[in-house]
Amino acid sequence: MTPAQFDQQHQPVWDELQDLLDALEQSQRLLPSGWKLPWRRGKKKAEGAVLPPTAAAPARALPAHDPARLAALYRRSCEHLALARSRHYPVSRVAALETLTARAHQAIYRHQGNPLRGVGQLLRHGVPACVRQHRTHVLLALAAFGLPLVLMLVACWIKPTLVLTVMGADQARGMAQMYAPEAEVIGRQRGAGDDVAMFGFYIAHNIGIAFQCFASGLLMGLGALYYLLFNGAMIGAVAGYLTVGGQGPQFWPFVVTHSAYELTGIVLSGACGLRLGQAVLMPGRQRRLDALATAGQQIWPLLVATTALLLVAAAVEAFWSSAAWVEPRIKFTVGALSWCLVMAWLSGWLSGGRSPEVRDGR
Repeated sequence: MTPAQFDQQHQPVWDELQDLLDALEQSQRLLPSGWKLPWRRGKKKAEGAVLPPTAAAPARALPAHDPARLAALYRRSCEHLALARSRHYPVSRVAALETLTARAHQAIYRHQGNPLRGVGQLLRHGVPACVRQHRTHVLLALAAFGLPLVLMLVACWIKPTLVLTVMGADQARGMAQMYAPEAEVIGRQRGAGDDVAMFGFYIAHNIGIAFQCFASGLLMGLGALYYLLFNGAMIGAVAGYLTVGGQGPQFWPFVVTHSAYELTGIVLSGACGLRLGQAVLMPGRQRRLDALATAGQQIWPLLVATTALLLVAAAVEAFWSSAAWVEPRIKFTVGALSWCLVMAWLSGWLSGGRSPEVRDGR
């Protein structure tokens, strides 16, 4: 087939696709009403020029926007572009097809509507659905993190010296001094600049722990289990040690609110790490790299939730938990509400049940 025959056979498809794209762009006020784009036959001018219709060549009426037809014409034009390239047709024809298919690709795949709406839908429906889908990993991560926390809290409350099994004596002494009533380190009046600086510090600290729990899952899941166990034991040991040492009135009001977001974020990051470990250990019929890619696609809503929770935790810890003007009973009340809010969100209760896509099994 000669280039002229190729153009004659497929030109109606390109013209129809061009008309649909013009209609779509005009409806979105990207072009002045009645104007045409330049690359069409008989109107080829300098690149980037836009010509109004003339009496000698009136513009055709633009069709109504049809997404299904637009997608079908886009696929056919991509096939024509591949043929034109493989047959080494003139550069001008290949370039024109590249321009047309690039416009169609942008029109089809660009995000439509308010981007914040998509984020809201993800947080409202996607995250709870992902938690249900990976509930085994989430429960295992919760057990690996929560059980050492509770056990070490009780053990160090009974025998405070057990705190030395997870930290050095100097670190334990520094913790006790930090939360001592006379130290005025926790709960002191701070300036706005200090709060912002601590916000950045808490973000780096929280993200670092979460990244350890997530990325170490590549070590067949053992790394994620280790960091969950270790961090749970560390937090429990500090809580028990400070409580029996008399620093509880300073420690618990400080941690009660932001712990709802921080600890939940750590558990979810650990669940993601365990899912990666499963992909490494049991890839099924896929190659391990493909299994890891599939796992990443499945757990990315949990990673978004982890990031959101840790950012909220850092903000609460910097601007609320250390606020000296807030009474402890108010912090405990807000902390209880925070835990209820997080549990209601992850269980899907806040979304009013499962979304239609989840109910249909998609």
